[in-house]
Amino acid sequence: MRQFKMVYDFEKPIVELENKIDEMLRYSEEMGVDLNADIKRLKKKCDSLKEDVYSGLTAAQKVKLARHPDRPSSLDYIKMMTDDFVELHGDRYFGDDPAMITGFGWMDDLKMVIIAQEKGKTTKEKLYRNFGMANPEGYRKALRMMKMAAKFNKPILSIIDTPGAYPGIGAEERGQAEAIAKNLLEMSRLPVPVIAAIVGEGASGGALGIGVGDTILMMENSWYSVISPEGCAAIRWRDAAHAPLAATALKLTAKDLIKQNVIDIIVKEPLGGAHWDPEETAQSLKKVVIKEMKKLLKKKPEELIRARIEKFDKMGHWEE
Repeated sequence: MRQFKMVYDFEKPIVELENKIDEMLRYSEEMGVDLNADIKRLKKKCDSLKEDVYSGLTAAQKVKLARHPDRPSSLDYIKMMTDDFVELHGDRYFGDDPAMITGFGWMDDLKMVIIAQEKGKTTKEKLYRNFGMANPEGYRKALRMMKMAAKFNKPILSIIDTPGAYPGIGAEERGQAEAIAKNLLEMSRLPVPVIAAIVGEGASGGALGIGVGDTILMMENSWYSVISPEGCAAIRWRDAAHAPLAATALKLTAKDLIKQNVIDIIVKEPLGGAHWDPEETAQSLKKVVIKEMKKLLKKKPEELIRARIEKFDKMGHWEE
């Protein structure tokens, strides 16, 4: 089995069983003993246990899976889904933001602009990528690429995975709120197809800043909300320990959000989550992106803009 950096409590029985299967396979090969019947029985038991555990995950447990250190990052998806990706840097105002990746790439026969938030994997990468928290120059770089997509009539794929926009003093001084607000306005009237895919965490304005799309995809074990469970718990109960309760109340899972028409499609993950089989996960996402993008490419620019504005205008409702 794959070796993971982290195993959550609810995953431990599964990992222990898979380790036992691996041990039996090695022993069988080394000693020439036929253990096929026992191995087959344990594999069946393991599959059944996986189904039981992962089909009944709570919202808080799904938040944990979305943050799993072995979960594919945006850069992983770009590498696995596209050919000849060329990254472009800088916002032409202040500088470049490594937390926001932008460029052109081919997905089969479709050439598109790709905008993605990247957290990094190692400690060094995480610091370089600022843990996926973009500064204003990141959102302005994204907007520059969106305008380039409109100029050259290329569709846009936006990959969302962020704990939020960076809240530092420098970011606020350089206009963080204005940069995100401008992106919301400009994305709403882009004349080219836009698909947004939440692949991990989709928190607050940090996610919305590149999230106004014609079609919103969401990975099965990701989350999307105006605030993180910990942030909500700290405000509501003055105690981040209530995060699991907040996760449930926020209705932030893919199943919750598709019922509320906030997202359009849930992309299936391998049993156990994307980290169990990143390649399979990437191919599943790629298949959905290509299918939906080809539908959108048949629409005229004015039709795309009208439908996109109506889509977001209908979200939510007033209660007296």
